Formats: sequence, C-alpha cells, structure tokens
Amino acid sequence: MATGADVRDILELGGPEGDAASGTISKKDIINPDKKKSKKSSETLTFKRPEGMHREVYALLYSDKKDAPPLLPSDTGQGYRTVKAKLGSKKVRPWKWMPFTNPARKDGAMFFHWRRAAEEGKDYPFARFNKTVQVPVYSEQEYQLYLHDDAWTKAETDHLFDLSRRFDLRFVVIHDRYDHQQFKKRSVEDLKERYYHICAKLANVRAVPGTDLKIPVFDAGHERRRKEQLERLYNRTPEQVAEEEYLLQELRKIEARKKEREKRTQDLQKLITAADTTAEQRRTERKAPKKKLPQKKEAEKPAVPETAGIKFPDFKSAGVTLRSQRMKLPSSVGQKKIKALEQMLLELGVELSPTPTEELVHMFNELRSDLVLLYELKQACANCEYELQMLRHRHEALARAGVLGGPATPASGPAPASAEPAVPEPGLGPDPTKDTIIDVVGAPLTPNSRKRRESASSSSSVKKAKKP
Repeated sequence: MATGADVRDILELGGPEGDAASGTISKKDIINPDKKKSKKSSETLTFKRPEGMHREVYALLYSDKKDAPPLLPSDTGQGYRTVKAKLGSKKVRPWKWMPFTNPARKDGAMFFHWRRAAEEGKDYPFARFNKTVQVPVYSEQEYQLYLHDDAWTKAETDHLFDLSRRFDLRFVVIHDRYDHQQFKKRSVEDLKERYYHICAKLANVRAVPGTDLKIPVFDAGHERRRKEQLERLYNRTPEQVAEEEYLLQELRKIEARKKEREKRTQDLQKLITAADTTAEQRRTERKAPKKKLPQKKEAEKPAVPETAGIKFPDFKSAGVTLRSQRMKLPSSVGQKKIKALEQMLLELGVELSPTPTEELVHMFNELRSDLVLLYELKQACANCEYELQMLRHRHEALARAGVLGGPATPASGPAPASAEPAVPEPGLGPDPTKDTIIDVVGAPLTPNSRKRRESASSSSSVKKAKKP
C-alpha cells in the first residue's frame, strides 16, 4: 500500500517538515541521501530571473556563494575570452649580436645583426638570392676573327660588355650610363643588337658538334617598328581617336548587314525549296490512282513541309474532335499574315469559314498554305528588288563621283531618299519609279521603313491574287 508520503514524494509536493513528520525513509534517501539536501539548499539560495531582465544583467547579481563580480574588466580564462598564447616552461633560445658579411658585396663591408647563438659562423641566409647574369668573355683573337664590325670599334664593344656585367643586362640603364661623348651615340636597339649578335657568334664558334644550340635572337628592325607604332598611337589627336572609333562602328554595321543579308538569302532559299517540294508532291498526287478507301484518306494525305506555308496540327489523339478544329490557324502564324490571308480570301470570293466537310477542310487548308507561301515569296522578292535597286544607285553615285575609275557624270537631279520601291507586276517591265531611289550610304532598313514596305507588298499581292 502506498502512503501519503509516497504520493507527495512522487508529485514533489512534500516539504522538509512533511518528511520529518512522517518519519518514513524512502528508497531515494537510502541510495543518495545528500542529493535531496543539496537540491533544497540550492532552491533556497537562488531565485527566478525576473521578466524583462537580460541574462547578462541577471548574471551580475550576487546571488550565490561564488566571488562577487569584479569592478574592473579582467582577462581570465573564465568567460568568452580564452588565452591564445600559452608559454611553456622551457628556456628561451639565446640570441647574440654578431657580425656578418654579404657575399654579394665585393668591398668586404662588415655589418652586425641579431642572430641565434646556434647559427654563429654560418653563411648569410639571403646570399642565395644573389643571382648574376653570365655575360660571355671573348679574347683578342676571337674578336679579330669572328666579332669584328666596321660600325663598332673594339673599345666601344668592351665598354658595352663592361656595362652589361655591371647592370645585369638592364639595357635601359646601360643606355643611360653609356659614354655618348667618347663613343658614337647609340640607341637601345643598337646596343641590344650588337650584344646578342656577339653572343650568337660565340655560341656557334664554341659549340661542340652534335649538340643543340640555344642561340639568342634579337630582331632590331621589328623592335624599332614596334616603338614607332607605339609612339604614333600615343601621339594621336582627339580627332584621330574619334575618327577611328567611327570607322570601327561602321565596320560593325557592315558586318551586321552582311549577316542579315546572308540570313535573308537562306530564308529565301528555304521558301523556294518548299515551293518546289509542294509542287512536286501535288504533281505526284494527281498522277497516283485514286482507288482508295475513304477511311484511309486521312492517313494518305501528303504532309506539308514545315517551311511550305502553314503547318496545321494533326488530331490523332484518342477521343472525339470536331472537324472544324482542323481549319484553325496555328499560333505560329502572325497577325499580319492572318490579316493578309483574310484579305486575299475575300478578294478571291472564298468564305472565311466554309462548311467543314472532309474534302473542303483538306482543300481549304492547302489553299491557305499556298496563299501564305505566295505572300512570303512576294515579300522576299520585294526585299531583293529593293536591295538590288539600292546597290545599283550606290554604284551610279560612285560612278558619278569618279571613285570607280570612270569619268564623272553629272547628276540627273535631286531625288527623294525615302522613296519606297513598288512591287513590279508580272509582264509590265521594270517600274520607272525605282530609278528615283538613291541611297549612297547603304544604311540598314529602319523598323518603320520595313513595316511600310511589307504593308505595300502585302497590298500588292492581294491585288494580284485574281490575275492569271
């Protein structure tokens, strides 16, 4: 049977007076008699942190048996900061003030510095960075046999090699220290050319037969031209810089026009190929026998290529579909082509939405595909005619100015530069109004002029639709 003391002990409701009054000893008191006492003592010494008080402020309160918080900041191991440098108990290695000499110096100067006592007597550690250039040495006999030059005396050559050893082939410094009063005035390129010419001669003379030679070569003419071009580039005037930028922009425009012209040529070739393919398919379809079942008409219908007019979607999925959906124009056809197509159908007297029988749907789609292909071909033809006329007038303008080498001819009079080419009708010959178009600059077509030209070509194609 559980007593009331056990229940209070489980619910932690009992106090010290309750346990003393009951006089019973529980299992926890036997196993760990000090734990309960320490818990009660800690509960009596601490109190709950008030609401709104920060943890740091509450930690500063003197509410335990530890030392009071310091009045001044201290650097101790307790808290957020830790000691980074922990010095050991070993002895410090001794340092000594000792003299040293630098092997790179030839005057035997003595210097002093602090150094570890264990390194006494060793070489200067930075002496290994003293790198010198190996300048070849020639004898009197070698000079007379191989190195003699009428433009250079032996004293001048010796002076050049002496400066090369002193200044480690820094030819700008050598040219500055060169004795121009005693010897002939030389440029940096002349000094380099003479030095490397002697090095190449000595390498060839002293080489062992059968070994690969690494002969230094110096092109003095190229170096002189490079510096001359650099000086010209540096001494350009602002007008010359602006002119060069203008020419670069014009070059970019020419390249952009060339790419656009090539792209239009490829598109035109695709249209021509599509028209030929469609005509060949129609011819083959007429020659083929028509003894076919009506159920197989849909499957044996010739497929129109993607570039030939309009690519109508195929409704071959499962389910019931309306035949009129096959007459809907796909989203790839633009609004301009749709309006031109409707206008051409009205001119031809064809209904825009005929009765969607099997034969009518097939023929109506083919008719609209051919009309769109005709519209695109006429548009491409108008572009080519316009470019041809523009190039012809540019040629005439250059011929009048005498640029092409022929005699200059007087101009026939001013002509409007913004005139648009009219689409020629078949059988009527070239349009005389095209001769008034003069474009000597050859600037690319602007969006407005392109729109006007396309609208003119579409209207002319609508008018010619009824003509045989």
